[in-house]
Amino acid sequence: MSANRVIGVDLGGTKIAAGIVDRTGRIEARRELATPTQSENAVLEAIDGAVESLLDDDVAAIGLGVPSTVDQQTGSAVSSVNIPLTDVPLRDHLATRFGVPCGLDNDANAAAIGEWHAGAGRGTRNMVMLTLGTGVGGGLVLDGRPYRGSVGAAAELGHMVIEHDGRPCQGNCTGRGHLEAYATGLAAANDAREAFGPDADTHVLIDRAHARDERALGILDAIGRRLGSALGTLVNVFNPEAIVIGGGWGEAAGEFLLPAAREVMLREALSPGRELVRVVPAALGPDAGVVGAAFVAFEALDAGRG
Repeated sequence: MSANRVIGVDLGGTKIAAGIVDRTGRIEARRELATPTQSENAVLEAIDGAVESLLDDDVAAIGLGVPSTVDQQTGSAVSSVNIPLTDVPLRDHLATRFGVPCGLDNDANAAAIGEWHAGAGRGTRNMVMLTLGTGVGGGLVLDGRPYRGSVGAAAELGHMVIEHDGRPCQGNCTGRGHLEAYATGLAAANDAREAFGPDADTHVLIDRAHARDERALGILDAIGRRLGSALGTLVNVFNPEAIVIGGGWGEAAGEFLLPAAREVMLREALSPGRELVRVVPAALGPDAGVVGAAFVAFEALDAGRG
């Protein structure tokens, strides 16, 4: 068995992406399927199926990124906002099922690890990543190491409060005024429907913005400015070298969101952090989660965890 090939699995709210990845971050083979959300068992069966479709004798470990809070001590997905996973011991499940070391992390943590090793954050020691998609995920690399908190539930950056008693958060979250309530593709689609009618979605919003529609540009500017408030806080708290913006929605709308976000960040953040930080788009695109999950697998492999 080679110690240089692993399977990374990125479990998202709408799709599961998996790939065989080497230690450089190169994806050798990949699979993708829709995420079943009708039950916990359906999600587990889909994860197992994705792994089985790629597994061979040279795969040394499995890494899984999940849109959940994670307990690293037990290897469990504790709670999930957008999919039915609650207190599921995923690390033990995969290790028992497939007989190789397994690593587990929050999906945005995994994406951040991928960008740090092989993407836009390469070479940094202090990096923040935000993934804007169905939800808003976060990942932290601090002093040259992924930061996971006391049990692994840290970096839920999408649940920073940016407006006291603001919009209700989405899914199972009981909070209000969180970044996730304003900066996701779902939130943008709701804004688009309010402006352009019930059939509008994010594609309509982006198309209208490219056509210089003032209402569309205004919606995206407002989202970007709220994002910038969050970025200012992140700069003040963590003093990162780079903030990487990824996720499907972040990549699709980045050209409209990031200028406003940078403007507000510079207003809200303190010197010298605001002058030193780079706000950059993710480099790995939709592969960030798979590549990052693979590096979580390598971490488990190198630690001898299985």
